[in-house]
Amino acid sequence: MDKAKLIIGNDTHELDLIEGSEGEIAIDITKLRSETGLITSDLGYKSTGATKSAITFLNGEKGVLRYRGYPIEQLAEKSSFLEVAYLLIYGDLPGADELSKFRDGITRHTLIHEDMKMLYEGYPAKAHPMGVLASMIGALSTFYPNAQGSELDPEEVDLTIRRLIAKITTIAAWSYRKSQGFPIMYPQNKLDYCSNFLHMMFALPTEEYEINPTIVKALNTLLILHADHEQNCSASTVRMAGSSHASLYAAITAGVCALWGPLHGGANQQVIEMLEQIHSEGSDVARMVEKAKDKSSDFRLMGFGHRVYKNFDPRAKIIKKVADEVLNELHIEDPLLEIAKSLEEVALNDSYFVERKLYPNVDFYSGILYRAIGIPTEMFTVMFALGRLPGWIAQWKEMRDNNEPISRPRQIYVGPNKRDYVDLENR
Repeated sequence: MDKAKLIIGNDTHELDLIEGSEGEIAIDITKLRSETGLITSDLGYKSTGATKSAITFLNGEKGVLRYRGYPIEQLAEKSSFLEVAYLLIYGDLPGADELSKFRDGITRHTLIHEDMKMLYEGYPAKAHPMGVLASMIGALSTFYPNAQGSELDPEEVDLTIRRLIAKITTIAAWSYRKSQGFPIMYPQNKLDYCSNFLHMMFALPTEEYEINPTIVKALNTLLILHADHEQNCSASTVRMAGSSHASLYAAITAGVCALWGPLHGGANQQVIEMLEQIHSEGSDVARMVEKAKDKSSDFRLMGFGHRVYKNFDPRAKIIKKVADEVLNELHIEDPLLEIAKSLEEVALNDSYFVERKLYPNVDFYSGILYRAIGIPTEMFTVMFALGRLPGWIAQWKEMRDNNEPISRPRQIYVGPNKRDYVDLENR
C-alpha cells in the first residue's frame, strides 16, 4: 500500500497506511513525535483511531452496524441478549453447550453478598440510580479481590465476567426498589435474564407477578441494540482505565460514570423531559417544532439526528417496530406518547428534518419504550448500562488480550510561560 507523505518545511516524512477489514484507511502516526518532534491536535479524538478492534463495525454514512460481523438487524430479530453478550466477549456465536454453560454460570451468580445490602442503607432515599450503580460495581472489587492484579488467570477473568453480567441486574433493580421504599426482591433462577430483571423491578412479595412476554421480548431487543457501539465515550473510557491494568470492576465503574453524562447515556432521559415540557406548554407540537427550527430559540428537539449516523440509525428502525408492538398490545393512554408520535410524524415528513437527516434516533424510541413498560425516567441511563455491559467487557478484554500499552494522550500547552514565584506578602 502507498504511504502518506507529510511535508513540514523542507522535510518530507513518509507515514504508513493501515487498512481495516471493511476498507477504512488510517494514517499511522505512532512514530510521528519521535521522528519529527511534533504531535497531532484532534480535540475529542474525532479523527483519531486509538486502537484496532475486531468487535463492532459501524458506518454512519450508510447506517450500518454489525457485532463481530453480524448485522444488528439479524441479531435483534433472532438472538437473545446473553447470546449476543457471548458473541461480543468471545468473538463467535456460541454453540448450544457453550451458551448453556454461559447462561447457567450467570444464573448462579445473580445474588449479591448480603453485606452489600447494608451499603444501600447509606444512600439518600432519592440517590440517583446511576450513582448507586457505579459505587456498587466498584464495591464488588472489595468482595472479590482475586479479580485485582495485572496478570489475571483466564478462569478468574471468565468468573468475573459472569459475576458482573449476573449481578448488575440485581444491583440496578435493588437501587430502584430502595429509592421507592419497596422491599427488595431476590432473583429467581428459574427465570431468564430479562424476566428475572423485570421480576426484581416490579414484583411484590404479597402477590404473584405475571411476566408479559411482549415486554420481555422488547427488553431483550433494547439490551441487544445497546450492547456495543464501537469507540464511544464510555467504551474508550473502559479501555483507557483498563490500560493501567485496573481490574475489570474498576474499568466498568469508569464506564458507568462516563455513560452518566447527558451527552452520552442520558439522552433518552432528555427525550422524556422534552416531551414533558411540550405537554406542560399545551401539547402544541407544531409550535414547538417551529421553535426548534428557530436558531434564536433555546428549545431543542431531543432524540433526533446522531453524532455518528448521517443516515437513519439502524437501531432506531428496529426499536420503532418494537415500540409500536408494545404500545398496541398494552393499549397505553399516555399524553407524552401521543406527543412523541406527532413529533415522529413531523420528523419523517417535514423537509427541514429530512434535508438535514434529523431522523428519530435510538434514544428517541428507547425513552418512549422504557416509559411504556414502566421503567421510571431516572432508571433510563441504568438500562443503557445494563445493555452496554457486554460491550464494555469485550472492549476491556480485547485491550488486555492484545497487551495494549497504557493510554497517555499528549496535549498542546497554552498556559503561561515561565514565571518566578512571588512571596505571599508581595502579591
